[in-house]
Amino acid sequence: MKKIILTAGLLSGIAGMAQAQTNVTIYGVIDLGMNYTNNDGGKSVVQLQSGYAQGSRLGFKGNEDLGDGLSALFQIENGFSADTGKLGQGGLLFGRQALAGLSSKTTGTITLGRQYDSVVDYLAPMTANGNWAGYLFSHPLDNDNTDNSFRINNSVKYASPTFSGFQFGGLYGFGEVAGDNTKNRTYSLGASYANGPLSAGLAYMNLSRVGTTANGSITPTDANFLADKQKIFGAGINYTIGAATLGFVYTSTNLTNPTGGNAYINSFAPVLGTLSSLKFRNYEINAKYQFTPAFYAGAIYTYTQAKYDTTVGNAKPKWSNLGLMADYNFSKRTDVYLQGVYQKVGGDLTGSSLDQAYIPGSGGLSGNDKQFAIRAALRHKF
Repeated sequence: MKKIILTAGLLSGIAGMAQAQTNVTIYGVIDLGMNYTNNDGGKSVVQLQSGYAQGSRLGFKGNEDLGDGLSALFQIENGFSADTGKLGQGGLLFGRQALAGLSSKTTGTITLGRQYDSVVDYLAPMTANGNWAGYLFSHPLDNDNTDNSFRINNSVKYASPTFSGFQFGGLYGFGEVAGDNTKNRTYSLGASYANGPLSAGLAYMNLSRVGTTANGSITPTDANFLADKQKIFGAGINYTIGAATLGFVYTSTNLTNPTGGNAYINSFAPVLGTLSSLKFRNYEINAKYQFTPAFYAGAIYTYTQAKYDTTVGNAKPKWSNLGLMADYNFSKRTDVYLQGVYQKVGGDLTGSSLDQAYIPGSGGLSGNDKQFAIRAALRHKF
């Protein structure tokens, strides 16, 4: 009998250790729907598109308890297009995230790998696009990366524990260029506060000659803008009153010697002169109302001012974006949503592609200064 009890105890202990060592979660999102763009180069287009309210993904994450409040963790996350099955983020196997690290309940978490920056971690949750609305509601060209157009490779990140609702952190992405540690380097800092009905966040990010090398913090296929320098700063606040949440966000993006942009905005080259700087100032007001536990509706208005400086003069283009969204949950895992966004470009003409309207996630550059896009989609989480 003693041998049986001892054997049972040993097996129980081994099973417990095995369970602790294999604490792995498999998760994912499939976000798939129909998009209509009224003006794609002067013509309308209907498309089946993946990953707008949330990017479609498959991920694995886990942790191991090392004792004394310390644990090891990892997360690898794959982005893909559910309409075609293609890999996202430039064809990377784990393009959304790939990281490992250590976490302490008292001193915070350090992770290494391909990760989100402080703008995404601390500021983006104050925006509609970084919280409940997604891609279509991004600020023009996602100029401030609040919709995580890129991630940071070769990075080290620290996140503090939460102290009475307050948390802070930072990230450094190595350039990995011999003799020049500023080339293709990224660093960012951020902080957030959440207590009762109030939440707030702020962040700063500095990028140097990103996308200019295959290695470094941001690869050429990842970069949203190509420029000698890019600096982003922003702050935002959300306040909940009953079933309503109201928010305001301000962000500033400064590009020095920009040469191009994302896949749709390949060049900012003016008709005359050389472009020396491009600056964006974004002002967002957002609102969300939870009519029932299963149904909410939201709206945003974003006003963006830019300054376009060249060797022969400057211009001040402007964008106005209005977005509406309704979402109904069949269950905790499955919902359907409807979104519509209208954009109008105004102010001075630049003689570049910035004069044409372009809603991030629409069919492409408009043939004029106006564009409208609508999306009806199904989202399933597992």
